[in-house]
Amino acid sequence: MKGLLVFLFSVFTMVAQAQDGIQFIHTDTPRVFGPGIISDGFSNRDMAISPDGNDLFFTLQWQYGLFSVILHSQKINGVWSKPETAGFSGRFNDLEPAYSPDGERLYFTSNRPLNNTGNTPKDYDIWWLEKKGKEWLGPYNMGTVINSDKDEFYPSLANNGNLYFTRDNGETKDDIFVSLFKNGKYEIPMSLPGQVNSPGFDFNAFIDPDENFIIFSSYKRPDDMGAGDLYYSLRSGDEWQPAQHFGSGINSSSLDYSPFVTADRKYFFFTSKRQTLSFPYPKSLSAFEIKDRLSSYGNGNDDIYIMNFETVQRMMK
Repeated sequence: MKGLLVFLFSVFTMVAQAQDGIQFIHTDTPRVFGPGIISDGFSNRDMAISPDGNDLFFTLQWQYGLFSVILHSQKINGVWSKPETAGFSGRFNDLEPAYSPDGERLYFTSNRPLNNTGNTPKDYDIWWLEKKGKEWLGPYNMGTVINSDKDEFYPSLANNGNLYFTRDNGETKDDIFVSLFKNGKYEIPMSLPGQVNSPGFDFNAFIDPDENFIIFSSYKRPDDMGAGDLYYSLRSGDEWQPAQHFGSGINSSSLDYSPFVTADRKYFFFTSKRQTLSFPYPKSLSAFEIKDRLSSYGNGNDDIYIMNFETVQRMMK
């Protein structure tokens, strides 16, 4: 009987979470986004919401990057659908979706073969799809100006078409690059200056569509709180200002990364590996109860967090 009551309580909790799971709550401190629906105990990371606010893409990744798939949820009559595998994903490792500011293109990272056929993966490239009506055409590889024999990750687009992304830069590890979009073409990518990039790992940058600021992750800086933190750099004219640490208001001793700001500038999202489960337990739990708790969000796998972007902006002044 006790086991049945525990089971029913667990089901009730899951249903309650599902009913209010994908909610864009206003909070000045980081809160788990979509508990039990988006952040569900698996590794859920990097996300993108369409400029019109009706589509949400995010990555479900198995541990250590063994496999990753992009999931999609759509808002229909004010209600978000259950996340399902995106139509273009599910075979190879796909991750890190990003919309163009006009919502007409969706970019992502993938190790799929160039011709989209066969079963042999390649290194990670940046790909894109084009929206026609309600359908997505593609995906198409960004080509050799952007993609190289190294891995390219985490695309982010500015209003003028400039593309920011992550690439290994040799002795300085991962760096953030930008490819300027001029006369309808992309130019050879350049790494951002030392005000942004460091001798350590700098990666997964969100660019403000007007390029007034950039938010990114960095690891191995002197003020890093542990496993990689979120930083920002403001731009004055054509110059990037020295990167600043967000502090403990956002960062933790675990890896914090993959920032995203909604088009309406209301919400800030990021991914964190922080562990929030509480031990020891006040009493002995059954195996079912323990497994249920350990498989929930906050268990140290990637979770997506939400907070007010207005609060973040105040931190950046």
